[in-house]
Amino acid sequence: MTETTEIPAAPSPYPLIAGRTALIVIDMQRDFLLPGGFGESLGNDVGQLLKVVPPLAALIAAARDAGIMVIHTREGHEPDLSDCPPAKLTRGAPSKRIGDDGKYGRILIRGEYGHDIVDELAPIDGEVVIDKPGKGAFYATELQDILTAAGITQLLVTGVTTEVCVHTTTREANDRGYECLVVSDCVGSYFPEFQRVGLEMIAAQGGIFGWVADSASVIPALTILAVSAA
Repeated sequence: MTETTEIPAAPSPYPLIAGRTALIVIDMQRDFLLPGGFGESLGNDVGQLLKVVPPLAALIAAARDAGIMVIHTREGHEPDLSDCPPAKLTRGAPSKRIGDDGKYGRILIRGEYGHDIVDELAPIDGEVVIDKPGKGAFYATELQDILTAAGITQLLVTGVTTEVCVHTTTREANDRGYECLVVSDCVGSYFPEFQRVGLEMIAAQGGIFGWVADSASVIPALTILAVSAA
């Protein structure tokens, strides 16, 4: 019998199903989070994103203990920028655009130090890492095939930024039939107002894109699954 436990959430309790749920950690990369990186070069307050790291580290640990699949994504491009359309390449300040030299290597280029995930949230052996060229984690990636092969129907969505890559991925997942719970203190925006409104949009209209709950509500449910599996 499949183990199910409920998570208190908006707009209604979320049924967490063992063996059917994956945790996706979106773009917790140095270029976006660290001082002097691409995010800060655009005039953003990276401290808003760094607040996400401690609760997300705790959530990842709980997911690993419960045997939940953990998937990490990284936004970035090939060194020759062949997968970066002009409409995206022109974003940013001159000499601080994708592919330019930055504090942590070429900005958002695969293989560079800044492209990788911050140390506190680094993937462990066996965890999936998806390199994506766009905002959404499904676009031009193998994510759909990985989830289908694993029998995943539910996603715990975390990462940055709330209104861009998190929202895009959640909407893509919703269109594909996945039931998504966005963990409110484990997603972040450079802009507090975008954070608030972005979360409200997900759970509005009876959960038009999914559910929202904080990690203090999610972790106990994961602990129950871990105990049941022991």
